Parts: sequence; C-alpha cells; structure tokens
Amino acid sequence: MKLQQVSENCFAVLNESNRVCDANSGLINLGGGVVIDTQSDLPHGRQMIELFGTVWPGMPKRVINTHEDGDHVWGNQLFAGAEIIAHRTVRELMPKVADPRETRQLLKGADRFLTRMLLKALHPGVLAIARQLQQDYDFDGIELVLPTTVFEERHLLDLDGTEVHLIYVGPCHQIGDTIIHVPKEGVVFAGDVIFRACTPMGWNGTYEKWLKVLDFIIALKPTAIVPGHGPVCGIEGAIEMKAYLEYVREESRRCFGQGLSALAASKAIDFGPYGGWRGPARLYMNVERAYREFRNEAADAPWDHAQVFDAVLAVAKAKGIAVEF
Repeated sequence: MKLQQVSENCFAVLNESNRVCDANSGLINLGGGVVIDTQSDLPHGRQMIELFGTVWPGMPKRVINTHEDGDHVWGNQLFAGAEIIAHRTVRELMPKVADPRETRQLLKGADRFLTRMLLKALHPGVLAIARQLQQDYDFDGIELVLPTTVFEERHLLDLDGTEVHLIYVGPCHQIGDTIIHVPKEGVVFAGDVIFRACTPMGWNGTYEKWLKVLDFIIALKPTAIVPGHGPVCGIEGAIEMKAYLEYVREESRRCFGQGLSALAASKAIDFGPYGGWRGPARLYMNVERAYREFRNEAADAPWDHAQVFDAVLAVAKAKGIAVEF
C-alpha cells in the first residue's frame, strides 16, 4: 500500500497488487477529515489509517462508502463514532452482500482436507480464489458496521468552505454506486465505477448505464480520478474503461449471434489491448453480463458466485495464462 497526494487536500491510499479485494481508499483532509472506503480487512484498514495519519493527525469525523461490497466497507468498525455516509441501498444491501462470515468460512474451508478436496473436484475456481485471498488477507474479527447517514440522489458536504458532492450513479458495478466530486480541487473518487489497469467486474446494472456514467465523469473534467481499483488517473482512465466495455459488448454480441455460450465466447474473444491488465480472465463476467442483456434478463438477477469463479478459471486455462482474480 502507498499514499499518494492527488490535489491540495485530497489523498489516496492505493493497493498496488491491484487484484480482487485490493481496493483503494481516499482522504479529504478538510472539515474534520473524510475517509472514502475503508479497505477489505482490519490489517489493511489499520495500515490505511497509519498512512493517512501522516496527513491528518486525528481520526476523521466522516466516512463515505462508495458501494456495498466488502472490500470497500469491512474497515468501517475502525472508525468508531464517525458519521458513515452512503446511498440508501448500501445500508440495505450490506448485510447480504458483505457478510464477512461467508468469506471467513470459505478461507477456513480451503484449509480443511475434505472441504479442499471437495472444492477441487466440484468448484476449482472457488478454491483458486480462496488461495489467492489467503496470500494477502485476514478476515478474522470483522464486524459489519452499517452507514449511519443515507441519501437518495445527492448529498452535499461543506468542508471548511469546500463543497464535496456525493452523487448516486448506480447501478453500474453495484447497486449503490456513488462517486464523490470535489469540484474546487478537480478530483473525483470514482469507487468501482472505474477500474484502472485491471479488468472490471460488474455485478448489477447495464452496459448502457455504465457507459453513460463514464461519460458523466468525463464531462466533469476532473484533473485527477481515484478509481476503486488501480492507479490514480485523469479522464483517460474513464475513456479507457469505456473503450473496454464497448469492445467486450460488441464482441459478445457477435458471439451471441453465433450461438456460443458465454463461457465459449469468453474463451474465443481476444483480450486485445487489455491483456496486460490484472485479472484478464474476469472477461467472463462482462461477457455473461452482456448475454444477460441480450436475453432480456433483469439487470439485478442473482449470480452463482461459485459458477463465476469456476468460469474465470476455465477461461484462464483456455488462454494458457495463470488464473488471477
């Protein structure tokens, strides 16, 4: 993890491995301090606090969660007494989407011989992601702490005269997607609306909505964007994300027209200029998402997570690359 200053009063803590759960956090060091997203586990959360502590001497008065996924909210408990702000749906969905007990059970199961053998036989992708998470994360001790303040469309903070705009844009990646715009400093904290140098994963929403939100961010003309995952960028990060999504949607449409399954299509579609991103075999999720739209399925239809991870592993093997989530 590293600390990076992105404007006069905005900072980011970046997880440089840039794999699944390697989420970024932000700090606005005005108005009592505002932390944006709180990391995937308590050790990473404490390291984030230590890094931000070199800029802001005390604990912040406010925390913002950009959406409901565990890798952005599981450090909330480290900010006792802080106001935790998020879109209304984040508070509603966190107990279901971000229950840390499920992840703890997965990692413990991967260490038990019988469970490990069962996973290896039935869901090798689940075993693979468990092994990857065990390399970097310790999910023990996490207690889910929900937002204390929720909003509908927009929420305005006045930090010592600097306006900070919380703008609900979901669902793109998840239902609660929110971006944080600091106009005076030309900064957007984008959450998982933008992945940088790693393959995005969209759980809810549509391509059309995601592309429109990326256009919206570009129209804000920020000088710095802190993505949910990956290095800090300018609008080129949003432009590149848009190009990736358009490329995958069109390739998926072609394969759908040929009658290929989403998995077969994912194995056939070339990674193109995005093969150097982390987790390129996550392509499957984006193809399957496009197929759901072509089949006129609901944008919030549930996913079989075990099947998704198995498919990502299968794509990596078909492409002759090491699996990475």
